[in-house]
Amino acid sequence: MAKYTKEDIFKMANEENVKYIRLQFTDILGTIKNVEIPSSQLEKALDNKMMFDGSSIEGFVRIEESDMYLYPDLDTWVVFPWTSEKGKVARLICDIYNPDGTPFEGDPRNNLKRILKEMEELGFTDFNLGPEPEFFLFKLDEKGEPTLELNDKGGYFDLAPTDLGENCRRDIVLELEEMGFEVEASHHEVAPGQHEIDFKYANALRACDDIQTFKLVVKTIARKHGLHATFMPKPLFGVNGSGMHCNLSLFNNGENSFFDKDADLQLSATARQFIAGIVKHATSFTAVTNPTVNSYKRLVPGYEAPCYVAWSAQNRSPLIRIPASRGLSTRVEVRSVDPAANPYLAIAVMLAAGLDGIKNKLTPPKPIDRNIYVMNKPEREKEGISDLPATLAAALEELKSNEVMVDALGKHLFEHFIEAKEIEWDMFRTQVHPWERDQYMTLY
Repeated sequence: MAKYTKEDIFKMANEENVKYIRLQFTDILGTIKNVEIPSSQLEKALDNKMMFDGSSIEGFVRIEESDMYLYPDLDTWVVFPWTSEKGKVARLICDIYNPDGTPFEGDPRNNLKRILKEMEELGFTDFNLGPEPEFFLFKLDEKGEPTLELNDKGGYFDLAPTDLGENCRRDIVLELEEMGFEVEASHHEVAPGQHEIDFKYANALRACDDIQTFKLVVKTIARKHGLHATFMPKPLFGVNGSGMHCNLSLFNNGENSFFDKDADLQLSATARQFIAGIVKHATSFTAVTNPTVNSYKRLVPGYEAPCYVAWSAQNRSPLIRIPASRGLSTRVEVRSVDPAANPYLAIAVMLAAGLDGIKNKLTPPKPIDRNIYVMNKPEREKEGISDLPATLAAALEELKSNEVMVDALGKHLFEHFIEAKEIEWDMFRTQVHPWERDQYMTLY
């Protein structure tokens, strides 16, 4: 990541003819918010004097506590390449602070920083994340609203003309690269209309910033192609949903703490303890990594999404996979996460889970190297394989009962997250759905 000073930013804003700056942050649900200012207010923003009303943001504060301050992270400065040459738009990602100058505990980005400090206290210098977000492209109607009509009939790794989203995907990659992303691969995914673009891993905070930026770029460029991009986990019945596999690794001064060339599978004791922590807490952090009612339509057998808690270095049916690369590339891939997740919260709870395994020197269960999808429930129970929660409601109950995960969110975020998600579940639970009318209207 580039290291910028205030003087660097003033210079770049002038050279690039930047007229507006978006001061971005993320609410508790993972939605990108921003306060847009003219370039004349840039100095005020860089001096951490830009205030906004926090009471209007989901999960922030009550109206009597509304004043909040935006503290820009100077290293997140980027100019949006698709904006007008007559006056470009840049952005800075911000942390949220209280009027007394303390970090706001309801800010997901600040909360991740808190968990990263706990990691450093255990003797690690970096936590790296390589995300693999998937998305669908749907056509827009004449009013510019998304339809359920897919833009192609392609499948895994298909090419044009079958993959009609290729041009859109290519333009997304070009915009990302112009913004400093190192894109490693882009391809059509398994389902028609489904795509994946993989970018290089980074430290956890930068990678979460990148995920949010990625979503914004994908949606913006898709619309320029007359398409709607959605990161909804399961937009269509009968095809694969969209995941966001997360490749995780702990480092200490440039050395991968998960690698031990002399150990079984070349996985260090630290790696195994981290895996044990993920296994222990997986059912409890699922409400955060899979945070919508729709998320649980993806976590079902038959569509490649993991719904059983196990790990393996040899097959893709468990929740945790150990990719074959070793050395600096040794990593733990958590495959249950979906792209609707707030990345700052999702990474905070997964890191906290792994660190709990390290702190308590937990031992992981034996790896499961056979296809879990073909095992029946007694076979899974015999192997010690537990199921992920089947609904958002069940996942919330698991989260509430896990002290480590509650602490990983902190009191403010935990309480507001539970409140928002219980409202979401209740709205879904009490709604009458078309399926019910199709099944019951004429039968009863």
